[in-house]
Amino acid sequence: MTDQEGNESIERVLSLNGTIAEESWYDDDVTPALFRDELNSGEGDVTVWINSPGGDCIAAAQIYNMLTAYPGKVTVKIDGLAASAASVIAMAGDTVYMSPVSMMMIHNPATVAFGDHAEMQKVIDMLEQVKESIINAYVLKTGQSRAKLSHLMDAETWMDANKAVELGFADEILKKGTEDEEHPEVSMLFSRKAVDNALFNKVSAKYEKEKQPVAQQAEIPNMEPETGRSVKDINERLSIIKRFI
Repeated sequence: MTDQEGNESIERVLSLNGTIAEESWYDDDVTPALFRDELNSGEGDVTVWINSPGGDCIAAAQIYNMLTAYPGKVTVKIDGLAASAASVIAMAGDTVYMSPVSMMMIHNPATVAFGDHAEMQKVIDMLEQVKESIINAYVLKTGQSRAKLSHLMDAETWMDANKAVELGFADEILKKGTEDEEHPEVSMLFSRKAVDNALFNKVSAKYEKEKQPVAQQAEIPNMEPETGRSVKDINERLSIIKRFI
């Protein structure tokens, strides 16, 4: 790689692997302090490889700001997973590439809290503002409307490389071979909540049709005197009753 004056420049490569956290407890987390040291250890263009399930939103915001303020060109390459807070960091890339077998996931921010209703309301307000800040990064990269991005986050949306490019979360798909090599046009978008709701609706519909009062299930209808009722039929009815005692 050469610069405008014809001098050879070296593109640095950084890796962002693992959980994003404000502080590292097990020496395997990515923290803003560690990332800052790596980023500022040299000059020139930089490529950031991402494979992370996400983590702390505030820590991710700090890393996002470092990359957007970096004077060189920033290229982001997702080789495995860019989920949750890691997807926010990916939005800092001037160009975002995704491996054809990688995934990106976006969802609403979450936290753990305790207290009375007033404290809970403060947490709700805080999460709403965090969500709006995350949407800011998505809007700048994708050009999608805030409403659409909010719905995608509500649904906990998983995207393959094709869908991420289609929606603007990524620019290109990493390909091996010539530049003319084509990739499948099929794209995939998966919502965990949509699947959960669909399954719940199907199960509810099935058992609503079959649901009967216990007494009705165990009822032994009156039989004609000449036919009577077999011992087997009576035992089956008794078994039904026992399940609900």
